[in-house]
Amino acid sequence: MAYRKGRYSGYIRPAIYLIDLFIILVLAKVYLIMDAHLLLFAVFTAFTWIVTAIKSGFYEVYRYTKLTKIFSLISIQLVLFTLITFSFFGFFQDINSPPSKVISYVLYVFLGITIVKLGVFYLLKEYRTVLGGNFRRVIILGANSKTQQLESFFKSNKSYGYQVIKKFDLKESGASLESCFGFISENNIDEIYCSIAEFDNEQIREISEFTDNNLKILKFIPDNKEIFTKKLKYQYLGITPILSLRTIPIDTPINQFIKRSFDIIMSIIVLVGLLSWLTPLMAILIKLDSKGPVFFKQKRNGLDYKEFYCYKFRSMQPNNRAHLHQVSRNDERITRLGRIIRHTSIDELPQFINVLKGDMSVVGPRPHMVSHTHMYAERIDKFMVRHFIKPGITGLAQVSGYRGEVETDHDIINRVKFDIFYVENWSLLLDIKIVIQTVVKALSGDEKAY
Repeated sequence: MAYRKGRYSGYIRPAIYLIDLFIILVLAKVYLIMDAHLLLFAVFTAFTWIVTAIKSGFYEVYRYTKLTKIFSLISIQLVLFTLITFSFFGFFQDINSPPSKVISYVLYVFLGITIVKLGVFYLLKEYRTVLGGNFRRVIILGANSKTQQLESFFKSNKSYGYQVIKKFDLKESGASLESCFGFISENNIDEIYCSIAEFDNEQIREISEFTDNNLKILKFIPDNKEIFTKKLKYQYLGITPILSLRTIPIDTPINQFIKRSFDIIMSIIVLVGLLSWLTPLMAILIKLDSKGPVFFKQKRNGLDYKEFYCYKFRSMQPNNRAHLHQVSRNDERITRLGRIIRHTSIDELPQFINVLKGDMSVVGPRPHMVSHTHMYAERIDKFMVRHFIKPGITGLAQVSGYRGEVETDHDIINRVKFDIFYVENWSLLLDIKIVIQTVVKALSGDEKAY
């Protein structure tokens, strides 16, 4: 039996908790006028902060955590802290702090906490990269393309702080699990990365027992079997372990509230600030350019495969093929004005009406016409996963080069891959990033926007 050495400080996270609480309470003393209730506010805020932070995973930041994830955690905690702070002042209405002071207090709190959070995150990265500290000694069990990729990743990303001490190929003569175990014990290895494809069930059991008994961290590298490529969720029903094949972040109530709020705010801004004056102008131009209605509506499949009418500014001559054939390059159906508004994506703006109605989201998998949805559902594997969430005006696939006409199966397959990644990895920061990329592409011109 080995004892796990405390190489990595267990005090960093508690220290950050204390720093954050210090910022919250000091700024409350400076900005808020409530001497009689300051102690009560301190106790209430500290308790609710810790509870909400644990629930939201605010301090669950690791060396491999992405920056977008950190900003997502900050955004969620900001919303929760704002609601909690205003609820306190709503209950104690005799406090004389004006709302502007409370808003300033909340913003300064999160400015300070964000600086601390990012500062610690980047200081640790520099510490690992420059000084070689806060590192973890790892070995890799198995030799194949995936273990080679992992080894290359560790060596080229020193800021993560992983040192590959050795890679074992048990197919070589003289190699055995016993020799691996001896090497691990003698060289103070912290983590073991084991390729599932290289070992049978009995060997994996032996490796698991050894790591448990010697307080080593064991992680598995998935094989090529489809189930192991998923983002699995592990839970218990009673004492029976259950693996969920797919987790969808938007399904949680708080994330649904955040995404819907973002959709409503964005749609109101566009409808009031842009379409209120652009729509009459577009109506005149469309009518002067060609005969037909100003708006084009078409049935699309949305959340849970339900059909809805998707709205656009009309960019083509009225025709009987609109519901069957996608627009192609140099399509003769497109009007002169249509080429301009399609190239700049202006024709898509009426879909913010769909967003406000709740049929669509600002960001999500792009909806296809019903006939194409039926066709792709039969031909393309996992195509239907896109319908676990609302479709979007723009999406990750569109800003990644897969918008517009589907010319080959390669296009739709990659579009589905990006859509599934979005479904499984949604965050508010990812939505904001996609919106910004969409605006940039619209202004600069996308070669597939025709």
